[in-house]
Amino acid sequence: MAEKIFPFNRKPVTDIGIDKTLENISEAEIKKAIDKVLKNEASARLKIFVETCMRCGMCTNSCHHYLAHNNDPTYAPAAKVKQTVWDMLNKNGNVSKDDIKKYARIAFSECNLCRRCVQFCPFGIDIAYLISLVRRICCLIGAVPQYIQDQALSHMQTTNMLWFRQDEWLDTVQWLEDELRAEIKNARIPLGKKNAEILYLAHGLEAKYMTGLLTNMAKIMNVAGVDWTMPDTDGWDYTNKAFYAQDSETMGMVVRRHYELAFKLNVKKIVMGECGHAFRTGVYEGVRFLGWKDSPIPYIHGVEFFYELIRYGKIKIAKKIEEPVTVQDPCNIVRYRGLGDMIRYIVKATCENFIDINPGYEYNYCCSAGGGMIDAGPPWKMARIEGGKIKAEQIKDTGAKIVIAPCHTCHKGIEDLNDYYKLGVHVKFLTDIIAEVIEIPEEMKP
Repeated sequence: MAEKIFPFNRKPVTDIGIDKTLENISEAEIKKAIDKVLKNEASARLKIFVETCMRCGMCTNSCHHYLAHNNDPTYAPAAKVKQTVWDMLNKNGNVSKDDIKKYARIAFSECNLCRRCVQFCPFGIDIAYLISLVRRICCLIGAVPQYIQDQALSHMQTTNMLWFRQDEWLDTVQWLEDELRAEIKNARIPLGKKNAEILYLAHGLEAKYMTGLLTNMAKIMNVAGVDWTMPDTDGWDYTNKAFYAQDSETMGMVVRRHYELAFKLNVKKIVMGECGHAFRTGVYEGVRFLGWKDSPIPYIHGVEFFYELIRYGKIKIAKKIEEPVTVQDPCNIVRYRGLGDMIRYIVKATCENFIDINPGYEYNYCCSAGGGMIDAGPPWKMARIEGGKIKAEQIKDTGAKIVIAPCHTCHKGIEDLNDYYKLGVHVKFLTDIIAEVIEIPEEMKP
């Protein structure tokens, strides 16, 4: 019996990064890219996953996009693979430009690479890996959302996501140090200091639009008496937006730069702030692409860092947050790294009224902004807002007034869901929470 074909009905979206590229590329070039990825770059997992899937449907209800679109079967995880990878294999790479446009839409706006579906697959098939192959093909063709292309190019040229010049970085840090001294006497944000214990890397947005977050981290570092430094050269931004396009070459270059800085300054470990994808590239994807078995030196996520500070008494809490709070479990540090308990330890240490989200931990729903969907920019905003309906309902059900999201993508994604679905919550980072409740010793006050 032939499989039933469901119509692929979507609202038209214009993205010059995809549309203009397809106007200027031949179908022969498309086949060349498909063959390169599926026949040469893909691992044995491709063959195993494609041949193992039984179309049992166990993954279907795990996907927030499927649930948010009234159980439309074309949004089911297995269906996304069938409409992309399986379609390319069945056609032996001889696909049309319209096919590529459809593949790109599915890969960049209907799958966050969150891997929730993997938790429910009886064979552990990694659908996010299969969809990442589709993104890699689109990358080689050049059919990638324009906003992601721009950020990846910025990483390629400047090693940060915002075309931020080195002199601008240095000026910003010096200005933030002066601002912090209004709260902490003789506060320092060291730059290029050798032999420190920690090299701290920041998010690109923290140097331009969210400087208060970097100031709060510096406040925590100073109060905790941490021996730290930040880079005084390019490479200070831990983000790696090329990963979203599966531009492995640029992704690897950025990761290598971070470790080279650590070696140059002879630090003991790298600590980054609250981000998911950057941690994944710094510890897993980038390291593997560079041919390393493991990270050359410890690469620590902000959650792990804060957990150690609180657990071992390096900082004290003056007064806990009293409003009811809940958490978002970022996919790349909870499903990937298992940091769910550490997040909750920090929250319980800093907040009086914690209401856990349900389901949580590795079964928590994606914020619908991850995997580069928010970085795809305005053309695709409603795709993630609509896909985030399940996350919005999940947050609303907690009754919390504050959502703590230890990931920049989750933070911004939930802010947008809050605005659209009128949730009436405040979204905060752990950094902000800790900086608000930390006890500042009298001798450190100006």
